[in-house]
Amino acid sequence: MDNDVRDPVIVTGFHAGRTHKLTAGQKDANRVLASGHAPVEHCFAAHLKNWRILAKLRTDLAHATQLPHALLVLTNLEVNR
Repeated sequence: MDNDVRDPVIVTGFHAGRTHKLTAGQKDANRVLASGHAPVEHCFAAHLKNWRILAKLRTDLAHATQLPHALLVLTNLEVNR
């Protein structure tokens, strides 16, 4: 495994074409990659949901300062879990 932060490596899945079918090994590799993507995508979705709530904030400005603080606490709890 290469851990050089100056030269990052991006691993992508295999893509099937109209005339090119995936082999069993390529399908297995895609399945392993997808299983790693799922938790990350779930985390991003949770963060986007928090920001969407802030964008649609329609409340008294006195409460607006408490809401971002509460979201920050919840985000930190989720990240550190």
